[in-house]
Amino acid sequence: MNISVLGCGWLGFPLAQRFLKSGHNIKGSTTTENKISLLNQNGIDSYLLEFPKSLNHENLEQFLSSDILFLNIPPRGVKNKTDINYQETIHTITQKATAQNIKWIIFVSSTSVYNDKAGFVTEDDTDIHTASLPNGKLLLESENIVQNSGKDFTILRIGGLYGYGRHPIHYLSGKKNLDGAAKPVNLIHQVDCLNIISEIVDQEKRNTVYNMVSDGHPPRKEFYKSAARYYKLDSPKFKRDTDSNYKVVSNEKVKQDLNYTFSYPNPMDHTP
Repeated sequence: MNISVLGCGWLGFPLAQRFLKSGHNIKGSTTTENKISLLNQNGIDSYLLEFPKSLNHENLEQFLSSDILFLNIPPRGVKNKTDINYQETIHTITQKATAQNIKWIIFVSSTSVYNDKAGFVTEDDTDIHTASLPNGKLLLESENIVQNSGKDFTILRIGGLYGYGRHPIHYLSGKKNLDGAAKPVNLIHQVDCLNIISEIVDQEKRNTVYNMVSDGHPPRKEFYKSAARYYKLDSPKFKRDTDSNYKVVSNEKVKQDLNYTFSYPNPMDHTP
């Protein structure tokens, strides 16, 4: 198949490489000119696209001339981060993809669409009025745009990403008076992300929504203390926390539908 990967960053680039190895033809986008040659060297037909200013460029339509669109631009990736600009970006891309006869849109969303105090949540537990703001509401509204496009879709609600040089401890090391000590983490390793997306494409799991998080949900305080020891960094300091009403995102659907077993089921098993 012809697959367009919109957003060849930390997740999109290795995903594009994996699709190539599976025999697909890949187009990939980047926002930086110096990455064009890297994509080309790896056999990816590269496009320089930056949103929202690239919405009316002719090369966007060329990029969207494929069978599958992997749509991976989070709200923070849009230069103008107002609500309407992100929604308009997703709406316009979806419209143009439909006009180019894209058959299937795989949209990267986030577990931030759920209320942080929601407890145990499944794919059915969303409410536009209680999503974790601001990105959660934006993503949930954008999910609706994709689902109403008239094309096949798959929504991926991905948890916090880690692995291969990326770990949230690097952002919190040494910080003090942090909230949410007892808050469970909802994370997923890059390898499991790539595996699951590959399985979704191979098994053609269309017109559905998947949560993508690991099995383990350790409390933030214990998780970051352990990570700090592993990476030899200063441990963050948390306030005392007696609140136990936090969300835990279920991954049962992705495991059952895909018959998937996680390579990294517990975020406490730290990896480089």
